[in-house]
Amino acid sequence: MNTKRQAGFSLIELLIVVAIIGIIAAIAIPNLLASRRAANEGSAQSSMRTLFSAEATYQATQGNGAFGSQANLMGNFLIDSVLGQATTAASAKSGYYFTVSAGAGVGANATFWAYCLPSVTSGVTQTGTRRFAVDQTGVLMGDTTLSTPANYAAVTGVIGN
Repeated sequence: MNTKRQAGFSLIELLIVVAIIGIIAAIAIPNLLASRRAANEGSAQSSMRTLFSAEATYQATQGNGAFGSQANLMGNFLIDSVLGQATTAASAKSGYYFTVSAGAGVGANATFWAYCLPSVTSGVTQTGTRRFAVDQTGVLMGDTTLSTPANYAAVTGVIGN
């Protein structure tokens, strides 16, 4: 008599493997989401530094001593179209949208401020936990308030303090 040996995995062995994969996923996914948020924040900080550099260049060249708007910076090829058009949550760059406001004055009296906010501020798909701002001093400021600053005083008085 010939007996045929059946090779394969039992149902219990397969369930154990599935359970182990589930446990590993439950541990890894929150860490991956936190890493993505941290990367988005790093990109936002870098973009804020780029905006400051672009404003300084614009003031010294095309602006005749005054700072420019986001459209001015993009029009003079000081920032790329991705950063220049990232003005709403729908057109966000790396999970953040950016606003630049040129103030009054020229030369040493010229002012500007720029800020960025996460495009998604809550839930599993949250793109960042901090907002960032920079002004003509070049100091990058950040805090965990995820609301739009009302004006220049709100940027310098709240963010970073």
